[in-house]
Amino acid sequence: MEVVVYNSKGEDTGKKVTLPEEIFGIEPNTHAIYLDVKQYLANQRQGTHKAKERAEINHSTRKIKKQKGTGGARAGSIKSPVFVGGGRIFGPRPRDYSFKLNKKVKSLARISALAAKAQANNVSVLEDFTFEAPRTKSYIEMLNALSAADRKTLLILPDVDKNVVLSGRNVPKAKVTTATQVTTYDLMNADQLLISTEALNRLQTLLEK
Repeated sequence: MEVVVYNSKGEDTGKKVTLPEEIFGIEPNTHAIYLDVKQYLANQRQGTHKAKERAEINHSTRKIKKQKGTGGARAGSIKSPVFVGGGRIFGPRPRDYSFKLNKKVKSLARISALAAKAQANNVSVLEDFTFEAPRTKSYIEMLNALSAADRKTLLILPDVDKNVVLSGRNVPKAKVTTATQVTTYDLMNADQLLISTEALNRLQTLLEK
């Protein structure tokens, strides 16, 4: 699959690159994508939720009314979950939501996500660039030139470029990452992928291992 290479001004450079078939041309494995995204979201959960159960409620332990003769159900403790202020039945407890996922599955998920975006024509390749200084306006101008200002974009760079990262961090619906840090969630969460030529080579090297 051949795609045109654009510069940061949205102009056709006259160059073309071939997206490797072993990454962008496969049939996307949707289940692998699901598992990797599920693991990513699970790892974001702190798991610090906690509700008090009846043994943890600080109330009197006296019997609140006599056992018989009231015409109502018997009640032995104000801590009972049936009373306001009582303990919670089966309430949440602190737990770890993370789970293991094999490296090969994670790699397949990233390849599948890239393939899905490429097959939907949502991948643009950019000539390697940088900004002279951090300016949000420069990043917005680049997105406008690429007709991606109103879309959720993910810019993938070969390495961290401080000026580009700082320029894009305040732009709504825009994210900047690197080839080594990009996740399946990032790929699927974006409407348009913007990949620099050097980042494309890095991705190919990483995912073909």
